[in-house]
Order: sequence, then C-alpha cells, then structure tokens
Amino acid sequence: MTTSHEGLARPAHLVHDELGTPAEMAADCRETGRNLRLEAHLERAARAAVAGPPSIRFEDYPAEIGKREIRISEAAARLAGSLHLHLD
Repeated sequence: MTTSHEGLARPAHLVHDELGTPAEMAADCRETGRNLRLEAHLERAARAAVAGPPSIRFEDYPAEIGKREIRISEAAARLAGSLHLHLD
C-alpha cells in the first residue's frame, strides 16, 4: 500500500520499522561470522597487520633457484609427433 503526497508515491510503512534492536543485529552479525568461519581469516589478517614488511633486500633471496624437470610422456611425444610439434 502506498500513500500519495503531491504526486510522489511512498510506502505505507518505513523500512527502518522492520529493523531489530542493535543487540539483535550484533548477535546476527556474530552468528553470521561463525557460520562463515570468519574468525580464522580475521586472526590471520590481524597477524599480517602487525607483522613486519617483507624484505626487499636482494641478499635475502636465494640467487639460484633450480628449474623443475619437465617430463614428456611417450603418449604426449607421439601426439606431438603426429601434429609435427617438436618437444625436445
């Protein structure tokens, strides 16, 4: 139901009339956080917020990082050969 006031339609009731008390809304938020398991995320964010920044010094990182070995299976090699791809 709407009421008319100088050509503008307005709802018969206001949305804020349906809101719970602040205590009820706070309890809803806490329960939602528990259901979404936000506590662990918040704890990790809090630890990260107070931790020092990562180092940007060159010597703090390893100079040589080995490359992974890439293995090409026999089936992949046959498929590549039939497509005239060279997997050496």
